[in-house]
Amino acid sequence: MTHAIRFHTPGGPEVLRWEEVGVGDTAPNEARVRHHAVGLNFIDIYHRTGAYPLPMPSGIGLEAAGVVESVGSAVTDLKVGDRVAYAGGPVGAYSELRNIPADRLVKLPDAIDFKTGAAMMLQGMTAQYLLRRTCKVEAGDTILIHAAAGGVGLIVCQWARALGVTVIGTVSSDEKADLARAHGCDHTIIYTRENFVERVKQITGGKGVRVVYDSIGKDTFMGSLECLQPLGMMVLFGAASGPVAPFDLGLLAKMGSLFITRPTLFTYTAARSDLLAISGDLFDVVTSGKVKIEVNQTYALKDAAQAQIDLVARKTTGSTVLLP
Repeated sequence: MTHAIRFHTPGGPEVLRWEEVGVGDTAPNEARVRHHAVGLNFIDIYHRTGAYPLPMPSGIGLEAAGVVESVGSAVTDLKVGDRVAYAGGPVGAYSELRNIPADRLVKLPDAIDFKTGAAMMLQGMTAQYLLRRTCKVEAGDTILIHAAAGGVGLIVCQWARALGVTVIGTVSSDEKADLARAHGCDHTIIYTRENFVERVKQITGGKGVRVVYDSIGKDTFMGSLECLQPLGMMVLFGAASGPVAPFDLGLLAKMGSLFITRPTLFTYTAARSDLLAISGDLFDVVTSGKVKIEVNQTYALKDAAQAQIDLVARKTTGSTVLLP
């Protein structure tokens, strides 16, 4: 028997339980992975609260790094002892040991340790598709990223800076502003005391930005649209403050023929070829030193509830990992 965090009904952090679980035989297309580190992400909160419903009872977590202990009969590109990482379904990463479809695993470069690997996959591949696929930014562009001191935010700031992009970021405190600037954010806006729309207009000389990357949702959505230049793109990739209410699409025409999209990492990595390309690009920028993954908090896996409490309370910066 092994242990995992499971929950039997949606709810607050108290529903998370540290339980003994069985790990069945490895199916032909699966690999068994012993986790060395597990990533913490906001989507885990959505799953736990029922905002993104799961069949009950359920495991939780979408990201981890570890070592392959066995492979199914149909698996040809992995072997026992391989260092691997993953981000995406099926849920169940908050566990010591699990079976997972082998085509969701990527080999972790030797230069990247397990904690970094667990912290970087979901957030780092999200940053990759945001910057290089959803709206491919180029040198000279100006962008706005909300939650610039968060896990995705710090990666986006560094990666965008390496591409020659000017980065404006919103944060909640002076300390987070310092952190964002240290990671490539050119202009920080402390939204708790500044109007971010007015500041973006001021910084850009009234022009606005080419793209807004918004993971906050309800509280920032309309303001984010106001920050865009004509033909700009609104990329809504999360809803930390809640879902965006329905709105009149005619506003996009009135505000400058704007574009809007609601992407997910799972769509962008559904094909294995895309998963390998996106993760490979991420590994390259990390091993080159252009992007540093900041693992600023660690918790024991059995203390996942406290880790989630701190994430929701915005007490964390950068990435957080859970250690089995």
